[in-house]
Amino acid sequence: MPELSVKSCCADAHPAERRHGAAAGTPRVVLAGNPNVGKSTLFNALTGARQHVGNWPGKTVHVARGSWHPGGTADRWELTDLPGTYSLVPRSPDEELTRDLLTDPDEPGRPDLVVVIADAANLARNLYLLAEILATGLPCVVALTMTDIAAARGIGIDVPALAARLGVPVVPVVPRRRQGLAALADAVRDELSAHRSRPALLLTPARGGPDDDPDLLLAEARYAWAHDILAAVRTDPPADRPTFSDRADRVLTSRLFGIPCFLAVMWLVFTATTTLAKPLQDGLGGFFDGPVATAAGHGLDAAHAPDWLSGLVVDGLIAGVGQLLSFVPLMVIMFVLLAVLEDSGYMARAAFVVDSLMRRLGLPGRAFLPIIVGFGCNVPALAGLRILGNARQRLLVGMIVPYVSCSARLTVYVLLASVFFGSSAGTVVFALYVLSVLLVVSVGLLLRRTLFRDLAAEALVLELPPYRLPTFRVVGAQTWGKLAGFLRTASGIIVATVTAVWLLSAIPFGAAAGTEFGKAPIEHSVFGAASRSVAPAFAPAGFDDWHAAAALGTGFVAKEAVVATIAQTYSADAPDDPHHAGSLGTRLRATFDETSGGHPLPAVLAFMVFLLAYTPCMATVATQWREMGPRMTLLSTALQLAVAWLLAVAVFQVGSLLW
Repeated sequence: MPELSVKSCCADAHPAERRHGAAAGTPRVVLAGNPNVGKSTLFNALTGARQHVGNWPGKTVHVARGSWHPGGTADRWELTDLPGTYSLVPRSPDEELTRDLLTDPDEPGRPDLVVVIADAANLARNLYLLAEILATGLPCVVALTMTDIAAARGIGIDVPALAARLGVPVVPVVPRRRQGLAALADAVRDELSAHRSRPALLLTPARGGPDDDPDLLLAEARYAWAHDILAAVRTDPPADRPTFSDRADRVLTSRLFGIPCFLAVMWLVFTATTTLAKPLQDGLGGFFDGPVATAAGHGLDAAHAPDWLSGLVVDGLIAGVGQLLSFVPLMVIMFVLLAVLEDSGYMARAAFVVDSLMRRLGLPGRAFLPIIVGFGCNVPALAGLRILGNARQRLLVGMIVPYVSCSARLTVYVLLASVFFGSSAGTVVFALYVLSVLLVVSVGLLLRRTLFRDLAAEALVLELPPYRLPTFRVVGAQTWGKLAGFLRTASGIIVATVTAVWLLSAIPFGAAAGTEFGKAPIEHSVFGAASRSVAPAFAPAGFDDWHAAAALGTGFVAKEAVVATIAQTYSADAPDDPHHAGSLGTRLRATFDETSGGHPLPAVLAFMVFLLAYTPCMATVATQWREMGPRMTLLSTALQLAVAWLLAVAVFQVGSLLW
């Protein structure tokens, strides 16, 4: 181990007037730390609803930013949650942003103060990053998280001694319980108001040989510094004291039981979601189809509204938007269950378990992180590709992310599975999610062996947080954030799509060309004609019907629009249409029974498989275009359509022989 000395010098390159933004405006504070140390949880606790996520100016890197208003004070600070990193030597664009912001004196957004998040239960590794940040000369405050976990493990940290050794304030916090936030605000306020240059920490390693790498010697010096401090401030637990997390992980992350346990947990989630949500969905659906539609119709008649307006409101907006809103209970239950799994620490284990399988199949290990995000929405998953340092890896994973089944597709799965499979709906939805993972792996392997033969597999570096009881505040905040995002996105898309579909449906075409606007049957409108022209392509898959083709067409814009289009097109059918009689479920069964030649179950499964595999939405295409370029985006879209059609045909052709 090289000799170690600690020197201090004033950071002349970072004058106080630049670093302390009180005179120039709102002070800028950033949160920095290793992944999975509670950084984002602390950010959410400090900012509440006063936050947003977007690209850092001039860079294609997503960061969360918000306003921090300490309770009972007039202070307001601009708070940024920097991407997690283990060091300031970057391996990806995300980590480059963190490095540049903290080390480049000419960076316009350079912070006035850094809150470094350190895990009390794994302090040595966190101190390495802290040493690099202290070397920048920026004012720092250390937020010591996971203190409750450390105490449960028998680990004691002498906080005053740690602060004295580091030369910066150290504040224990438990963000999930909102403990220590006021003390953290006081420490930040004191540092910002001090208006003094923070001495930079310089670690001088012992002299090495002529062939020694200076960067490696400096890294060894930082590790030695971290371990020296740790030895002085920490009480280690008994070596033979396994924690609950250790015992649970022997089963949940084992090679034998890890994947079966993960599949069982996911099956329970989907089964519970469909079972609990069904009565609430039926109630809301009946409410919109019955009292709301009837009241709107009577009101429009009383106001002598023209027929086209009545059709737009009743058959368009109420039928389409109402059907989508009936799925709100489903989304709430799903988001709550997933938030419980995430807050408990299990989702990190799921990533670890599935990653081991993916790496054996030759896919890059770190790619599973954006794939996990993709189960919520493919757009942020594609933005998350920036955690991958290799540009070719980003291209590969960008082409397989669209096969991850997002939450918008879930509404269609549940609608069709509930109509055709009854009590087995949850199992069918679960099977589609399993198929989604298999598609990610299979298409990834195909691309690896064709377009990306030069890539080498990369292991996943993932820290497993301890198991803990989920808290109502965290689960509620995550659920509301996801639900609000879904409704915010879906509402605009659905209203625009429903209006566009209705307008196209109101324009007569073909045999009804001479009919008055809004009076022609929807099947003989511009929209119906376009859908009928596409429908024959799906005959080998068993759903050669214009209703299905219309739903898939609007689904290319957004999957949220599929359910609305199904409800809208059936609602607008002429009264003498054989598909008009009965409930929406009855009409769907009649359609698939007719188009499949008496094999409706394979046909509806083929429809859902096509929905899973083809292009998620135009927002995903736009994000791919930005991240991957036009050539790879067009290739990816063509591949998705080809895979979707071939799979749908195979499912129906094989299924019709079995059913």
